[in-house]
Amino acid sequence: MDCKSFPGRCLIGVGLTLIGITLLAARAEVPTASTPESAADTPTKPLDADRAYAYLKQICEIGPRPSGSRGMQRQQKMLEEFFTKLGAKVTKQVFLAPNPLGGAKVRMTNLIVTWHPERTERVLLCAHYDTRPFPDQDPNPRLRRQGRFIGANDGASGVAVLMELAHLMPKLAGNLGVDFVLFDGEELVYVEGRDRYFWGSEWFAQQYVETPPEHTYRWGVLLDMVGDADLQIYHEQNSVTWPDTRPLVVDIWSTAQRLGVEEFVPRAKHLIRDDHLALRNIALIPTCNIIDFDYPYWHTEADAPGRCSGESLVKVGWVVYEWLRKEVNK
Repeated sequence: MDCKSFPGRCLIGVGLTLIGITLLAARAEVPTASTPESAADTPTKPLDADRAYAYLKQICEIGPRPSGSRGMQRQQKMLEEFFTKLGAKVTKQVFLAPNPLGGAKVRMTNLIVTWHPERTERVLLCAHYDTRPFPDQDPNPRLRRQGRFIGANDGASGVAVLMELAHLMPKLAGNLGVDFVLFDGEELVYVEGRDRYFWGSEWFAQQYVETPPEHTYRWGVLLDMVGDADLQIYHEQNSVTWPDTRPLVVDIWSTAQRLGVEEFVPRAKHLIRDDHLALRNIALIPTCNIIDFDYPYWHTEADAPGRCSGESLVKVGWVVYEWLRKEVNK
C-alpha cells in the first residue's frame, strides 16, 4: 500500500526531510534480544485464538459502528456487560463533538475498563472502537459513499485483542494496574482534509491533564489493525523516534523476539497519525503504536472477518501480555 495516497492517516516517513537526523536512527534496525529462548524456556501462549476470532466476528455482526450510531450503542452495551462480568470496573467518558454533516452534535463515549483500581501507577492499553462511516477507499467508486463498512481489522481487531486479554487481567499480579481504553471518534471522517480525526483520544488526554486522576500512567500501548491474516508489524516511526517511547518499542519487540513471534519486525516503516499522538503529546503518556498498516483492504467493504485471523490476534495479545507481566513486576 502506498500510504502517500492517504495523508489523513499515514505520512510516508522514509526519506522525508522533515524527519531529519532523528529519522536516521529510526530507519536503522533497533537492537533486540539476540536469539529467542529455547522452547523449554518460552512461556506457554495463554490466549485462545478461536475465542479471540469469535469476539471479532461478534463485533462485526453488529454491523457498521460509526460514532453516535445505533451500531455503536449496541457495541457499547455489549462491551460494558462483557468486561463487567470478568470483574472490571467500566466507566463512560461522555462528551459531544461537532457533526461533520451539520446538525446536532454527536454523542461520543470513551469506555474505560479498569483492572486492579487500587494500584496508583498504571499501564494504558487502548484501541479505537468506532468505524469509518463509509468504505471511502473501496475500488468501486459507488461504494465509497454508499457502501457498508464493518471494519473487521480497522476497528474490531484491537477490541478483540483486549477482550481476549481481559480473561488474564484479574489474576495479573504485580505493582501496576491496567486500564483498557476504547476510544470513540477516531475516524468520524466523511471528507478527507475537512473532518477531524481522534476526538476520543484527544478528549481523554485533555481530561487527564485538566482534571488529573489519582493515578498516573507509566506507559501506553495502542493496538490498531492487528488482525490481518498476513500479519507484519513494523516499528511505527513516531513511536521509535520519540526518545521517551523508543525504550518501550525496543522492549515490546524484544519480547516478541524472545517468544519467537516473527511477525513483529524490528525495523521502522510507516509514519502514522493515530490515537497515540494525543496520549503522548497532550497527556505526556509515553505511548507506542502497534499497527500493521500493510493491509490491502483498508477502508474497503472487503475489511471483513475473513481477511483476519485469530492466530494474528493472539500473537499480538501474547506479546503485549508477556511484556506487561514483566513490566508490572519491575
